[in-house]
Amino acid sequence: QVQLVESGGGLVQPGGSLRLSCAASGTIFTIPAMGWYRQAPGKQRELVAVTTTSGSTNYADSVKGRFTISRDNAKNTVYLQMNSLKTEDTAVYYCNAEVRRSRWNMAEDYWGQGTQVTVSS
Repeated sequence: QVQLVESGGGLVQPGGSLRLSCAASGTIFTIPAMGWYRQAPGKQRELVAVTTTSGSTNYADSVKGRFTISRDNAKNTVYLQMNSLKTEDTAVYYCNAEVRRSRWNMAEDYWGQGTQVTVSS
């Protein structure tokens, strides 16, 4: 089995910064992609940012230039540096990982438990 443990959420004022972390553990061969999604009250879950083992990244238009995703492949950990936060960034942020548990397994999706980010004055 694979577990994703997130940390780093909290309350911050508009214009502030937060850094989220997500560490994957368990039976892991490779993690082709790791990323962050978010879900605000009354809205659907949406992609925030994703990164692959090769270092390629993709961001939602709403966070480009403000958020930076990075990963430490040796630690199976992905980070999300969030700067210039806005009230509309308030949501529960979920870590996602596509994990291959062995060379014979296809990638499977795993999710973290979610961490609350609240941007408010």
